[in-house]
Amino acid sequence: MAFLRAVFRSNVYRKFGISSFHITQQGINSVRVKFSIPPASIGCNTFKSTHAASAIGYDTAVEGKSAQQHPRDPLDLTFEDHVASFKSKTTWEILRAYIVYTMCSSEYLVEHNMTLMKISKRLFGDRLFKFMMKSTFYGHFVAGEDQYKIRPTLERLRSFGVKPILDYSVEEDISQEEAERREVDGLGHREQWSPAHVPWSTSVMGIWPGAPIPPTLQYPNNTFMGKFNSIRGSSVQCTIPQYHMDKQFADRRYKVQSARTYFYLNEAQCERNLEIFQECLEAVSGATFGTGICAVKLTALGRPQLLLQLSEVIMRTRKYMTEVLGGEGNVLTHHVHVEDLEKKFLQAGLEEETVKKFLKQLTYDKEGVIHLFPWSGIVDENQQLSDTFRVPDLKTGRMVRLITQLTPKEEEMFRNMVRRMNSLCKTADELDVRVMVDAEQTYFQPAISRITLEMMRKYNKDKAVVFNTYQCYLKNTYEEATNDLEQAKRQNFYFGAKLVRGAYLEQERARAAALGYTDPTNASFEATTEMYHRTLTECLRRIKDLKDRSEDARKIAIMVASHNEDTVRFAIEKMKEIGISPEDKVICFGQLLGMCDYITFPLGQSGYSAYKYIPYGPINEVLPYLSRRAHENKGILKKIRKEKKLLLRELRRRITSGQLMYRPRGNYVPV
Repeated sequence: MAFLRAVFRSNVYRKFGISSFHITQQGINSVRVKFSIPPASIGCNTFKSTHAASAIGYDTAVEGKSAQQHPRDPLDLTFEDHVASFKSKTTWEILRAYIVYTMCSSEYLVEHNMTLMKISKRLFGDRLFKFMMKSTFYGHFVAGEDQYKIRPTLERLRSFGVKPILDYSVEEDISQEEAERREVDGLGHREQWSPAHVPWSTSVMGIWPGAPIPPTLQYPNNTFMGKFNSIRGSSVQCTIPQYHMDKQFADRRYKVQSARTYFYLNEAQCERNLEIFQECLEAVSGATFGTGICAVKLTALGRPQLLLQLSEVIMRTRKYMTEVLGGEGNVLTHHVHVEDLEKKFLQAGLEEETVKKFLKQLTYDKEGVIHLFPWSGIVDENQQLSDTFRVPDLKTGRMVRLITQLTPKEEEMFRNMVRRMNSLCKTADELDVRVMVDAEQTYFQPAISRITLEMMRKYNKDKAVVFNTYQCYLKNTYEEATNDLEQAKRQNFYFGAKLVRGAYLEQERARAAALGYTDPTNASFEATTEMYHRTLTECLRRIKDLKDRSEDARKIAIMVASHNEDTVRFAIEKMKEIGISPEDKVICFGQLLGMCDYITFPLGQSGYSAYKYIPYGPINEVLPYLSRRAHENKGILKKIRKEKKLLLRELRRRITSGQLMYRPRGNYVPV
């Protein structure tokens, strides 16, 4: 079925202008087709943004006019201009926003919001409940039920200088027990937590049931209790507790309120997630002239345990380089040359043929080795992970695995995950849309970043199509970002990054304390802000260097994704200081729909590249998302107070000026 979908996407809908389709399990005779462009447009070779724009009512002739024919407002960097903040809203929407923020200020309502919503649905019935939600939380934080009903919102945003980042925000409302079961049960069959079982696929650890646990596997909390009968596949034992699961944290929603969590059920579910992301890409393409973005999570596209294993391999590779060469950091930072490695290996007594075979797979340039393993082959070809991650052991003189032997089923799962990610990036490239890969927990992030960087290398040849995300509450964010910037420079691809403060802070701290490894997070909010500003400054410095050398400054594209007005001010002041203008199209800003409008809209209306993160989905299925938004707003009461103050000012202005029936009509063009 995946093959049939790929064929249809690449041929039929490209040729005839079909925006989306669905093949049911009954087969190809049950294809459902949705047309989103008029018959006059059929026959275009590709579904480009201009055609799509015509289809949904945009005046492409107007959009083609010069920027001088459209307004550019002065920007108030105090972000106190209530007229600029809310000129895109009707008076009812301003009143609704004030009501929602007032409700978010109530600790009782926020703490029990999910329970209260479920009770309300039972009491009032489905129809009245939906009306109530559209009049409050849903109407404020969510754009609509599907990719068609959100179009008026996207059109209005664009007319006020703001572009979308689309996210289909349907989430399963599952119990903690079900979340744990899905997380630890990698193959989808039920296992019970007990001292006698490892409840996920045992090859995660490279061991079979029945033998004593090696001392190196006896972590805090006695997580890996039980007996096992043999160790297989690797002479390198599992000694990094950060990259293994623990029952206490199997529900990855634990202490996380602001980020969506995907739990693996089976491969069919991952295929459905792929289709949803594809539909997001098509919706963005149909409304934004190639400037829109689709947000994706890699844990939605495959079995998370594989990311866990791959992350551990990456960290073991860093430890291996430290043992071989001294120093710390990833392979690229060592600046070791192939000849130096060859000398080390031969001195250790390895056979010359083995050494040459290993060195042949290295990625390197004149500055040194970039990768020990052929990552491009891993994401493009049918290579076996178990055979790829092998390194020469200087002590034994033999090749050893850095990953445990995977079963054929697990190898297939990894292939499927990479195929899905590759399909998304390919579609985004063809539709001229951006893909923003969200950051996740630190025990997944090395693998997520590695796969994302390889997709950048493949698709970011002429522009930044794929973006990685960097969470600045982590101590190593600056080093990771600068290393990735350096890789992009040395391998000559466009670098895209979204900078965020991060969503998993409390969970990361609790997990590190429970499992006995070093806390990866910064000690304070101030330290996180310093990390954010330091990383952003380095990105801007490199952009300036490109401009000074008369090279394409767009080789580095950065999204400042922050609701913190001090950080937004810092970015704008740094842009002015360095000489980067909004028209350079290298820096953009992003906030969530329904949050910090007093930052987003003044930015967009003054000529900066501004985005809103646009959730959409059926009302009953986005309740978990709405619950998270309520919790997040409770945590930023200072911002809520400011937004409520500005909302009241604008409401009074409209009442006193007789503009209660004001209808928003924008004439701005996003950068």
